[in-house]
Amino acid sequence: MKRRGVGKRRGVGKRRGVGKRRGLDARIRDAVADPVLARNVLRATDTSTAHRRAVVAERPDWEALRARAGTLRAHVLTHLDRYVETFAENARARGTRVHAALDAEEARRIVLDLVGRRDCRRILKSKSMTTEEIELGPALEAEGFFPLETDLGEYIVQLAGEPPSHITAPALHKSAEQIRDLFRREGVLEGRGDPPRDHDALAEWLSLKAREHLRPRLLDADLGITGANFLVAETGTVVLVENEGNIRFTTTTPPLQIAVVGIEKVIPRIEDLATLLPLLTRSATGQRATTYTSLLSGPLEELHVILLDAGRSALLRDEADREILRCIRCGACMNVCPVYRTVGGHAYGSAYPGPIGALVTPLLRGEAEDFELPFLSSLCGACTEVCPVGTDPHGHLLRQRGRVDERGERSLAERLAFRAWRWVMASPRRYRIAGRLARALQDPLLRAGLLAPWTRYREAPRIARRSFREHWSRHGPPSRPTP
Repeated sequence: MKRRGVGKRRGVGKRRGVGKRRGLDARIRDAVADPVLARNVLRATDTSTAHRRAVVAERPDWEALRARAGTLRAHVLTHLDRYVETFAENARARGTRVHAALDAEEARRIVLDLVGRRDCRRILKSKSMTTEEIELGPALEAEGFFPLETDLGEYIVQLAGEPPSHITAPALHKSAEQIRDLFRREGVLEGRGDPPRDHDALAEWLSLKAREHLRPRLLDADLGITGANFLVAETGTVVLVENEGNIRFTTTTPPLQIAVVGIEKVIPRIEDLATLLPLLTRSATGQRATTYTSLLSGPLEELHVILLDAGRSALLRDEADREILRCIRCGACMNVCPVYRTVGGHAYGSAYPGPIGALVTPLLRGEAEDFELPFLSSLCGACTEVCPVGTDPHGHLLRQRGRVDERGERSLAERLAFRAWRWVMASPRRYRIAGRLARALQDPLLRAGLLAPWTRYREAPRIARRSFREHWSRHGPPSRPTP
């Protein structure tokens, strides 16, 4: 393919830092050791969770809405082949060109073929987790095409050479001060005055200056690439939800538009948006409604929709795995997950971090390291409580952990430890003896540093001097007044 494009100019686009590079343990250690990262992530997720809680409280029918959405998504996934076919037929009838991509490689090839044939020199790209999943940005850059990320958060991480850290807030891990320094280094603030010192004022000022910098670059593009929040089968409609208006630039100014969408995003009817959109917007950003909701039922000039499988069809065969595809990518599970809130998104090494990423990544990508992701969970159940479509991430995480045992991928030491644990727990007598040994050995083990892998990042729980059974046998039941 002949290389074309505008080149790696400052503020235009740079190769993203995608890929796992360092191992999972190393990424986690780096994240835990970074207090600035933890502070930024906690501040952002606390804000999102508080906003969500307020707008959810306004809907007394919230649980009924969740149940209706869960039933809807379950129905679609049970009949997904029919709904995908219906969408393709109705979209083509309205002038949209529909492609099927079996895997990420085929999806990238379709995009690169369209880009090359249309001699695209300036490419706009909106925030899309599906394009992150297939690593479309690096594939375009490898061929000499440099897509400009139009979402502010995506643009920030593009300048920084990083992948997104969150599904809905890609630069959530960066403070306003870090973004200011990045913009200075990349020339975004050149000739735009001095930034304010107040944190809140700085965040607003940076947004305005980024808009001034990006706006001229949005007006003469040859190609716009998006994902989609939903695909409506009965009308062949592509549904896009956003707050910044950048997606509308991406879908209206270029003569050619490409939407890369996972097949699970199909819904039956346009009326179903009345159920799903309130759940999505409240869970994702804590808003009653997002600023812009675009429904594209046919091309302005030329619209291509690439329906991505990439392992999704295989999940439909298992009823439990199929439920994971209900996810509408709101990111609420990340905002409440104590592990994600500690390490951020990059530690996961996947386009999908957090609890949902720990589930879908092993199933869709299936590399050896991915099967450790379900263990990045405290199993507190908070993700299940906030899921807007009624999935049970907590239960699925347990199930995925069990699969690691079934695959025989645990180390010998782990297998022996769990067998010993099971042997102890199977006998009350052995359990009591183990409790006494644990009390006697806890302090020596701590002093010797043998529990360092645990205590490096957390406190070891103190074992009580006497067990409940011992306390009961010594003191008996509490005395109660005679009625």
